[in-house]
Amino acid sequence: MTKKRIDWDQYFMVQAGLVASRGTCKRLSVGAILVRDKRIIGSGYNGAVSGDDHCIDVGCYMRDGHCVRTIHAEMNALLQCAKFGTPTDGAVLYVTDFPCLQCTKSLLQAGIKQINYLRNYHNDEYAMKLIKLKQVKLKQIRLDPNILDEVNLDQYIHPDKH
Repeated sequence: MTKKRIDWDQYFMVQAGLVASRGTCKRLSVGAILVRDKRIIGSGYNGAVSGDDHCIDVGCYMRDGHCVRTIHAEMNALLQCAKFGTPTDGAVLYVTDFPCLQCTKSLLQAGIKQINYLRNYHNDEYAMKLIKLKQVKLKQIRLDPNILDEVNLDQYIHPDKH
């Protein structure tokens, strides 16, 4: 088999999927990666405030049909950049699921220039209007079905076989 180098969109989206696996929300696992100049500047998954109980341990804290314990992945990525003084203006987002309205507003206000996502998830009409208004590029990514063959993590799980 000839080794093929994965493209940048696939590379960052696979990482967003990996970050999602750290999520502690029982309802949906979401991962987000912020990228500038092809370098990761921040990442986040949906989970509780650091130090608080996690939904996977004590259940969701529901109000009006929403879990209020969880900080969304996109917000966690933005907050990580804010905490460490990393500018987000002009950055690109890779996220596993289409951002909610509140996350979309925060992303636009933070200067994100492009939103790449895998799955549609309650795509809000007003969020779409704002994305268009701010002229932010929106792109749905389809992962290559053979991406796991290209990533080939098996070589690290069983290093003696390679």
